[in-house]
Amino acid sequence: MDIIVIVLGIFLALMFNFVNGLNDAANSIATVVATKALTPFKAVLMASVFNMLGPFLFSTAIAKTIGKGIVESSFLTTHLILAAMVGAVIWVFFASYFGIPVSSSHALVGGLVGAGIVMGGMSVIIWPDLTTVLMLLIYAVAGGLIVSAVFAVACVRNNDDWKRYLGFSFLTGIALTVPLLMITGTLSVTGIFAVIIFIVVSPMLGMISAFLLGVVIMRIFRNKSPHKIERGFRPFQVVAGAFQAIGHGANDAQNAMGMITAMLFAAGVISAFEVPLWVIVSSCLAISLGTLLGGWKVIDKMANKITKIRPYQGLSASFSGSGVLALMTSFGVPVSTTHAISGSIMGAGMTRGYTSAVRWNSVREIIAAWFLTIPCAAIVSGIVYFIYASVML
Repeated sequence: MDIIVIVLGIFLALMFNFVNGLNDAANSIATVVATKALTPFKAVLMASVFNMLGPFLFSTAIAKTIGKGIVESSFLTTHLILAAMVGAVIWVFFASYFGIPVSSSHALVGGLVGAGIVMGGMSVIIWPDLTTVLMLLIYAVAGGLIVSAVFAVACVRNNDDWKRYLGFSFLTGIALTVPLLMITGTLSVTGIFAVIIFIVVSPMLGMISAFLLGVVIMRIFRNKSPHKIERGFRPFQVVAGAFQAIGHGANDAQNAMGMITAMLFAAGVISAFEVPLWVIVSSCLAISLGTLLGGWKVIDKMANKITKIRPYQGLSASFSGSGVLALMTSFGVPVSTTHAISGSIMGAGMTRGYTSAVRWNSVREIIAAWFLTIPCAAIVSGIVYFIYASVML
């Protein structure tokens, strides 16, 4: 029975990476497709190749977070992992079918949470201690207030309405403060707490960096012909898209690695939580195959429904999104590539106007999907585990 569960679990983990690539194909190539730097097929082919490279260029810290940082190790059974993956795959496939750009990483986290709670209650989940939460809130609010004050002073000096940018400046302060706390070692933000916090932080980081990079590019090339700028930036945008695909593979491909390794560890097949090489290779192949087939509805929403992207903006969005992914991957935080690149596309679009250039109605739909993913995946996985336990255990 255990052998069958393990084999089925490995298959489902690879299937999860496949639908991950199917949904998240848009992350790497949305801007490349939108600016016609590459045809959709060539863009998907490029993304699938560079997805393979990602996990080999970074550590497997995210796999360990997925496998050890969400559910207490003593409760992490092969049956729980199986139910979590079934729930996550169902949710991501459902989202892909309807063209909703959700986070596959967060679906998996939600799957573990839902199955874990049904199995053993709230105590099964590794929640952060109250002191860490309070300290982070204090630091984050302080950072938001400081940046808001700086924005307000700058607006007053330029005779602009500072109230118009209050919400954006406050979120900017939070987005800059949290990574700074992690980089300096001031506060340890890990596990499910880090995942929830970065639902807000990762898109804001992408938005800020893409906006600033886009403004710099506009200033440097303001006297150049728009036609020449577009033609000259397209090759660089392809390179930026390749970096984005590497970041996607490095972060998201580790989801299946963490689940397979956790299952092997729970079953006693391996004695230490170290990701085997064959697990890395098979996970990379699965996500690359999913990307190769492409989630075309999601690609259309990301490429065309948020804002009209020009080549220099596509370059800004891709480099910014990949930079956020690289930073978070190095800290072992399974952030959403969907969130990072969506925020970057928004930031790039804002260089042509804060309110007019970005289609905020589409943005609101995408953001709603971000916050719904973890609870929805948790509910689905909880139901799956309840049925599975009733029939099989």
